Amino acid sequence: MELHQLRYFCAVAETGSFSRAAEHSHVSQPSLSQQILKLEAELGARLFDRLGRSVRLTEVGKTFLPRARAVLRELEAARGDVVESKDSISGQVALGAIPTVAPYFLPSVLASFSKRFSESAVTVIEEITPVLLERLRAGGIDIAILALPVRGHEFDALPLLTEPLFAALPKKHILARRTAIALRDLRKEPFLLLRDGHCFRENALAACDRARVSPQVVFESGQFSSLLGLVGAGMGVSLVPEMAVDRRSPVRFVRISDPGATRTIGALTLRGRSLSRAHHAFLSSLHQTA
Repeated sequence: MELHQLRYFCAVAETGSFSRAAEHSHVSQPSLSQQILKLEAELGARLFDRLGRSVRLTEVGKTFLPRARAVLRELEAARGDVVESKDSISGQVALGAIPTVAPYFLPSVLASFSKRFSESAVTVIEEITPVLLERLRAGGIDIAILALPVRGHEFDALPLLTEPLFAALPKKHILARRTAIALRDLRKEPFLLLRDGHCFRENALAACDRARVSPQVVFESGQFSSLLGLVGAGMGVSLVPEMAVDRRSPVRFVRISDPGATRTIGALTLRGRSLSRAHHAFLSSLHQTA
């Protein structure tokens, strides 16, 4: 059994396609397929059901996948230990962050970490929570910054900060001059919210549910900028976390007074994974910045 066969197997399992896995692994599809067949022959069992252009893990494949991922994680950890010296912190940190955190929180964190640990390199991807969790499980990223809590016992969470929620209102709205409002004050307003998949949408809907408010959602988007642009045009109201409050925008931000109208941001790592000194240094920098 070869390590590259395990990498190819994990890539096919993650992408659900031999062609996409080959592209991701920078090999030809025939070569990748041949290595998967060799791996199946050595194990004496089929790992995938071939379903036209897509593939699906067999029950044996589902059992084998976490074992293969564990071997690759340990190999990467061993490589990191060899690269790092005792007197310096160096190496790679693969970071993932949700879109409602990345542009607001990360710039200062990355600048501070880069200044302190110039021999370490941080790569960042911005994705919604379900994608980040899958990449964390697969070893594609080392740390994920997202909203807590997260379901699943396979993760370790480091809470970083808790921030209040704000209502985003048109400047001429009757409530725009208040210093704080309750969610029930918005129960008859048209709401503009992030679309499904964004965890802040769940934060907003949970806060409304606790306040016994059923928001009339008239528009959904994947970006706060689109929502706030429409709020400024008088198309409705929205909810945003404190870090997204921009006093320069054509919108009035008013704090939500309801108890529990907050969100908690944290850093997530895969439980049981060996973290390098660079990983620990970055987690420490995150905590200090927050």
